[in-house]
Amino acid sequence: MTKFLLSVHVLAAIIAVGPVTVAASMFPAAVRRAQAAGADAPSLASVRLLHRICRVYSVIGLAVPIFGFATASGLHVLGDAWLIVSIVLTAAAAGVLALLVLPGQERLLAELGGASTVRGSTARLGMLTGVFNLLWAVVTVLMIVRPGSTTGV
Repeated sequence: MTKFLLSVHVLAAIIAVGPVTVAASMFPAAVRRAQAAGADAPSLASVRLLHRICRVYSVIGLAVPIFGFATASGLHVLGDAWLIVSIVLTAAAAGVLALLVLPGQERLLAELGGASTVRGSTARLGMLTGVFNLLWAVVTVLMIVRPGSTTGV
């Protein structure tokens, strides 16, 4: 059963978190292109699609920690330091996404139709997206290396 839970956990991470990291990374540049094009229909549609991908897959991404906890419980590693750090970093990544990245995308979508410049806002959003992606990269490394774990390599 643990192998099944681990497989679902890894698949959920790939299928759910991967698209969010890519779409969120593409979003600021797509907004700048859309503004340069005068927010025409195709460029605006691309920006909306990227935001929708981020929203939908972030909800689907809730499966990652759910199956992660189930897997950790089956492996009896819930108290291991590497897992606790991973949980904290996952919560931080979720917080950055839910409280900063997604609302930032929504603000930029609202501003895109107006005459204001979005350059500073896209730079800030790009930085926040980078923080989100970095947190997930560290969690991924911790999940693979599992420092100090007796089950690690």
